[in-house]
Amino acid sequence: MDPTGYVINITAAVIKIDYGRKGFATRGKEQEGRISYEEGIADGMTSFQQAQAAADPYIMLLAEYTYISQELQFCDKSDKQALDSLNKAKQDFDDAFLALEAVGEPCYKITEKTYPHFGDHRYKGFPKDAFHIAFNGHKTRINNILRSPGIDLIEKSLLKQRLDNLSAAQTAYVELQKKAMGE
Repeated sequence: MDPTGYVINITAAVIKIDYGRKGFATRGKEQEGRISYEEGIADGMTSFQQAQAAADPYIMLLAEYTYISQELQFCDKSDKQALDSLNKAKQDFDDAFLALEAVGEPCYKITEKTYPHFGDHRYKGFPKDAFHIAFNGHKTRINNILRSPGIDLIEKSLLKQRLDNLSAAQTAYVELQKKAMGE
């Protein structure tokens, strides 16, 4: 699937999930809401699984970026904590796109000289640049959501898939770093 297809499918999935959540809270719309919610979760799962199967860090980054961008649009404006968290994630992913672009440039090898060589600044031995920082932060964010009581089991499965995608994207990104470093 091309990148536009992922964006369209994930956007549609988040819209269904949000519509479903709102349906749960509306008397007489519970069944319709449940159906929309479950369809959205299923569509999201399929899209994230396809993104992971593509083994392309750009596709996995784009999929997660699209998801959080849509969540941000549907987030209640009075929920400052969620808004702050989603805005931070979006900003981190903006930087991750830049890092992904930079890792493909011949001069990327210079980053080896600009990052400290002890563990806190390394991911599997490579510089922990904006890509890794964004993904590690978002993994923490998703893990915190997974620990929240009351999360529907099917939504937990989608969160776990997103978490798997983040790890897979980092692994694929490390391969790009290896190539850029000449290893």
